Parts: sequence; structure tokens; C-alpha cells
Amino acid sequence: MKLHYKVSGKGEPLVILHGLFGSLDNWRGQVKALSEHYQVYTVDLRNHGLSPWSSGMDYPSIRDDLVEFLDDHSLEQVLLLGHSMGGKAAMQLALDHPLRIRKLIVVDIAPVRYPPGHNEVFQGLFNVDLKHVQSRKDADAALAEYVDEVGVRQFLLMNLYRDHNHFAWRMNLDGLNKAYDDIADAPESHHNHYDGPTLFIKGGASDYIQESHRSKILHLFPKVKARVMDGVGHWPHAEKPAAFTKLVLRYLQQPD
Repeated sequence: MKLHYKVSGKGEPLVILHGLFGSLDNWRGQVKALSEHYQVYTVDLRNHGLSPWSSGMDYPSIRDDLVEFLDDHSLEQVLLLGHSMGGKAAMQLALDHPLRIRKLIVVDIAPVRYPPGHNEVFQGLFNVDLKHVQSRKDADAALAEYVDEVGVRQFLLMNLYRDHNHFAWRMNLDGLNKAYDDIADAPESHHNHYDGPTLFIKGGASDYIQESHRSKILHLFPKVKARVMDGVGHWPHAEKPAAFTKLVLRYLQQPD
């Protein structure tokens, strides 16, 4: 699958992967700063943004998309950063193709299966009647019946665009809903582990990474370091962008 992407800057390649319901546009703020030091590739994962849609959405399939992307762009080895679902995809790629990844950064996710946590989001998105909403305000009102947080609704509505005379989702909403069990699952390890330098960044107010995950993380990523960003939740790169970018740059520029 040929993934949609953008590239900016010069230097060692850094690939950034977004989370569920996201797109490469979520990283525009970080790209501006990071591309002063690296050649930054932001990618729309399958069923998101402007990338193709598919009925399958498990991590081995996403891994294969990413290997194809690296090969197409002659990227033998890269720095890799992934948030949430993108963090799981990054872990899958690093576990199965460790020589392609020089350093790995995983943002606020662990290599474990999570219980369903997006039911209300899906209900809210399906509550938006795309054939009849006349404005983003109408869509926001429909979404608000299920999603209270304004910031989350604004994030989700970044996927909404006007297609001729009606609105449409850029993401494959039906496909994501049907594949949600695979998205919530852990990356497949098959007794593999990634021996390269790895950083896990946890949002201090988020419960996605827990103490009970420590042993699994250490087993799969023995050269791991961890940093907690205080005062942020599941989207540290959006909530404290300057501090997040500083943390990422400090880690990437440290000697291996």
C-alpha cells in the first residue's frame, strides 16, 4: 500500500506516525522544529488522512505498509517516533525489522492489549449525519452528544471535509470501527525484541502506560528509557508542544 506522506528538512531521516483518528497534519508544529535538524517524514497510516483504505487494520499489515514506504524512499535506517496507535505500529516495525530503526520513540502507549475505550467516540462520529449537516458547527453539535471534551471534538473534526455538496470523513470510519479489536491489540512479538535505543514518553495525567506494563516493555525493549511529562494527558505533543519537542531532540541527539 502506497501511503500518503510529507517530507521536510535535511539530515538523518525521522519518520513520525500518528494515532487513531489522526493524520500527519497533527504533527505540523513538531515538524517545523524537528526539520531544522532532521529530514522529517510524516505519514498517513492506512484508513487515515489521504492514504488508501483497506478492510484490514492489524499491526502486521501496517508494518508491511511501512516497510514498503521505507523501501520506496530508499530509507535503509531511520529514527522512528509513534504516538498511541502509531506507537504500536512503530513497535511492530522495530520488533520485526530492528536493523531498519536506529532509535525508537513511543509516545503514551504500551505493547499490550487495551480494553475498549473508544465506544463513545465511535457513537459520536456515527451520530454525525453527513448527508444533512450543513456546517462544522452542526457536526460538532452532533458529536457533542457523545464526546464532552471540546479539544477531543476539535481533534476528531479535523477529519471532516466538504466533498462537493456534502461533508465526508477522510478516515475510513466503518473500517476503523470493524477493525477496532485489532487496533486495541498488542503488537505481535513472536519472541522478538528490539535491542536499539528506545524512549517511552508518558503523559503524567494519562493512564495508558501503567506500572504493570513495565516488565513487558523491558522484555521487548531492553535498552529502554522512560520520561514522564507532567501536566499533560494522552497527547503530550499537542498539549505542551515546545516541551515535547525539546525532550525528543535531547534524546535523539544523545550518543547511542
